[in-house]
Amino acid sequence: MTNADQRTAATKTSTAATGAGAPAAAAVGQRDLTAHVNRIGRQDKIATGILTFIVGFVLVLLAAIVVYILVRGAGRALTPGFLTNPSNDDVVPGILYQLWDSFYMLIVTLIISVPISLGAAIFLVEYAPDNWITSAASTAIETLSSLPSIVVGMFGSLFFVVVMGWGISILSGALALTMFNIPILVRTIQQALEDVPRSQRDAALAMGLTRWETTVNVLLPAAMPAIVTGIVISAGRVFGEAAALIFTSGSAPSRLNFASTNFFAPTNPFNIFRPACTLAVYIWRLTSEPTAGSTEIVWGTATVLLACVLLFNVLARVLGKFLARRLTAE
Repeated sequence: MTNADQRTAATKTSTAATGAGAPAAAAVGQRDLTAHVNRIGRQDKIATGILTFIVGFVLVLLAAIVVYILVRGAGRALTPGFLTNPSNDDVVPGILYQLWDSFYMLIVTLIISVPISLGAAIFLVEYAPDNWITSAASTAIETLSSLPSIVVGMFGSLFFVVVMGWGISILSGALALTMFNIPILVRTIQQALEDVPRSQRDAALAMGLTRWETTVNVLLPAAMPAIVTGIVISAGRVFGEAAALIFTSGSAPSRLNFASTNFFAPTNPFNIFRPACTLAVYIWRLTSEPTAGSTEIVWGTATVLLACVLLFNVLARVLGKFLARRLTAE
């Protein structure tokens, strides 16, 4: 047999061996792929089960807290006169003045913080150059949002109350709360503006609009649902804050006269230079200085505070969906 015949025979033998081994290799590969899919499926089920348990645990914990507060305080909160009587009423001590101070403090805080936060977010998204100054500003905002409330309250007491000379007042408390609110609102508004598609900016600029006109007429309407949702949610946090207000707006129960026409009188409800006692501070005061019957008032006040915070969250979702339909045609 010649060398050519030997090479031909070896090639045929190799081809036959390869043909015989191909089905076996394919079967092994199929088994490996099936095992891999089964392993991935088991891992996915385990991860899904763990995450479901965590979410369920959080929901059960939240529901337990809400139900416990409602059970303890709903009876007192629904007592006739509890929401409409002052705390010094001899028959049914109520929380009228504290409820008024809470909402009034919230309104003053939002009037101060929303324009500042809106301007800061627009500048960071649309105008600020990408350099170390912008990075430092973003870091400062994040740091401010993580400060303990007691630290902010002490700073507000030293600066707003003492240095500025405004004393224990609604204005000092509102400015202290503004320090909490600005970081939250800036991040919320900034994220809402960044989520607007770039094509809308480019289309507006291509039509000859200036950057400011594009921001006012295109970006803000498109981002308004998310902005309003963020504002309402931040309002819920401000509404329940206590530590910062103890040192800035005071904790003594208010004595208000809604018929007063002197806006600088200590009893005028609209005077921003008078002390105030919000619902959260009132709860702290009653628990730190308990008196006869104060426990029921504490739980009733906590129920009202909880209901207001839940209302803020529900209102945020409703307003967000409503504005999304009206402004974005979604």
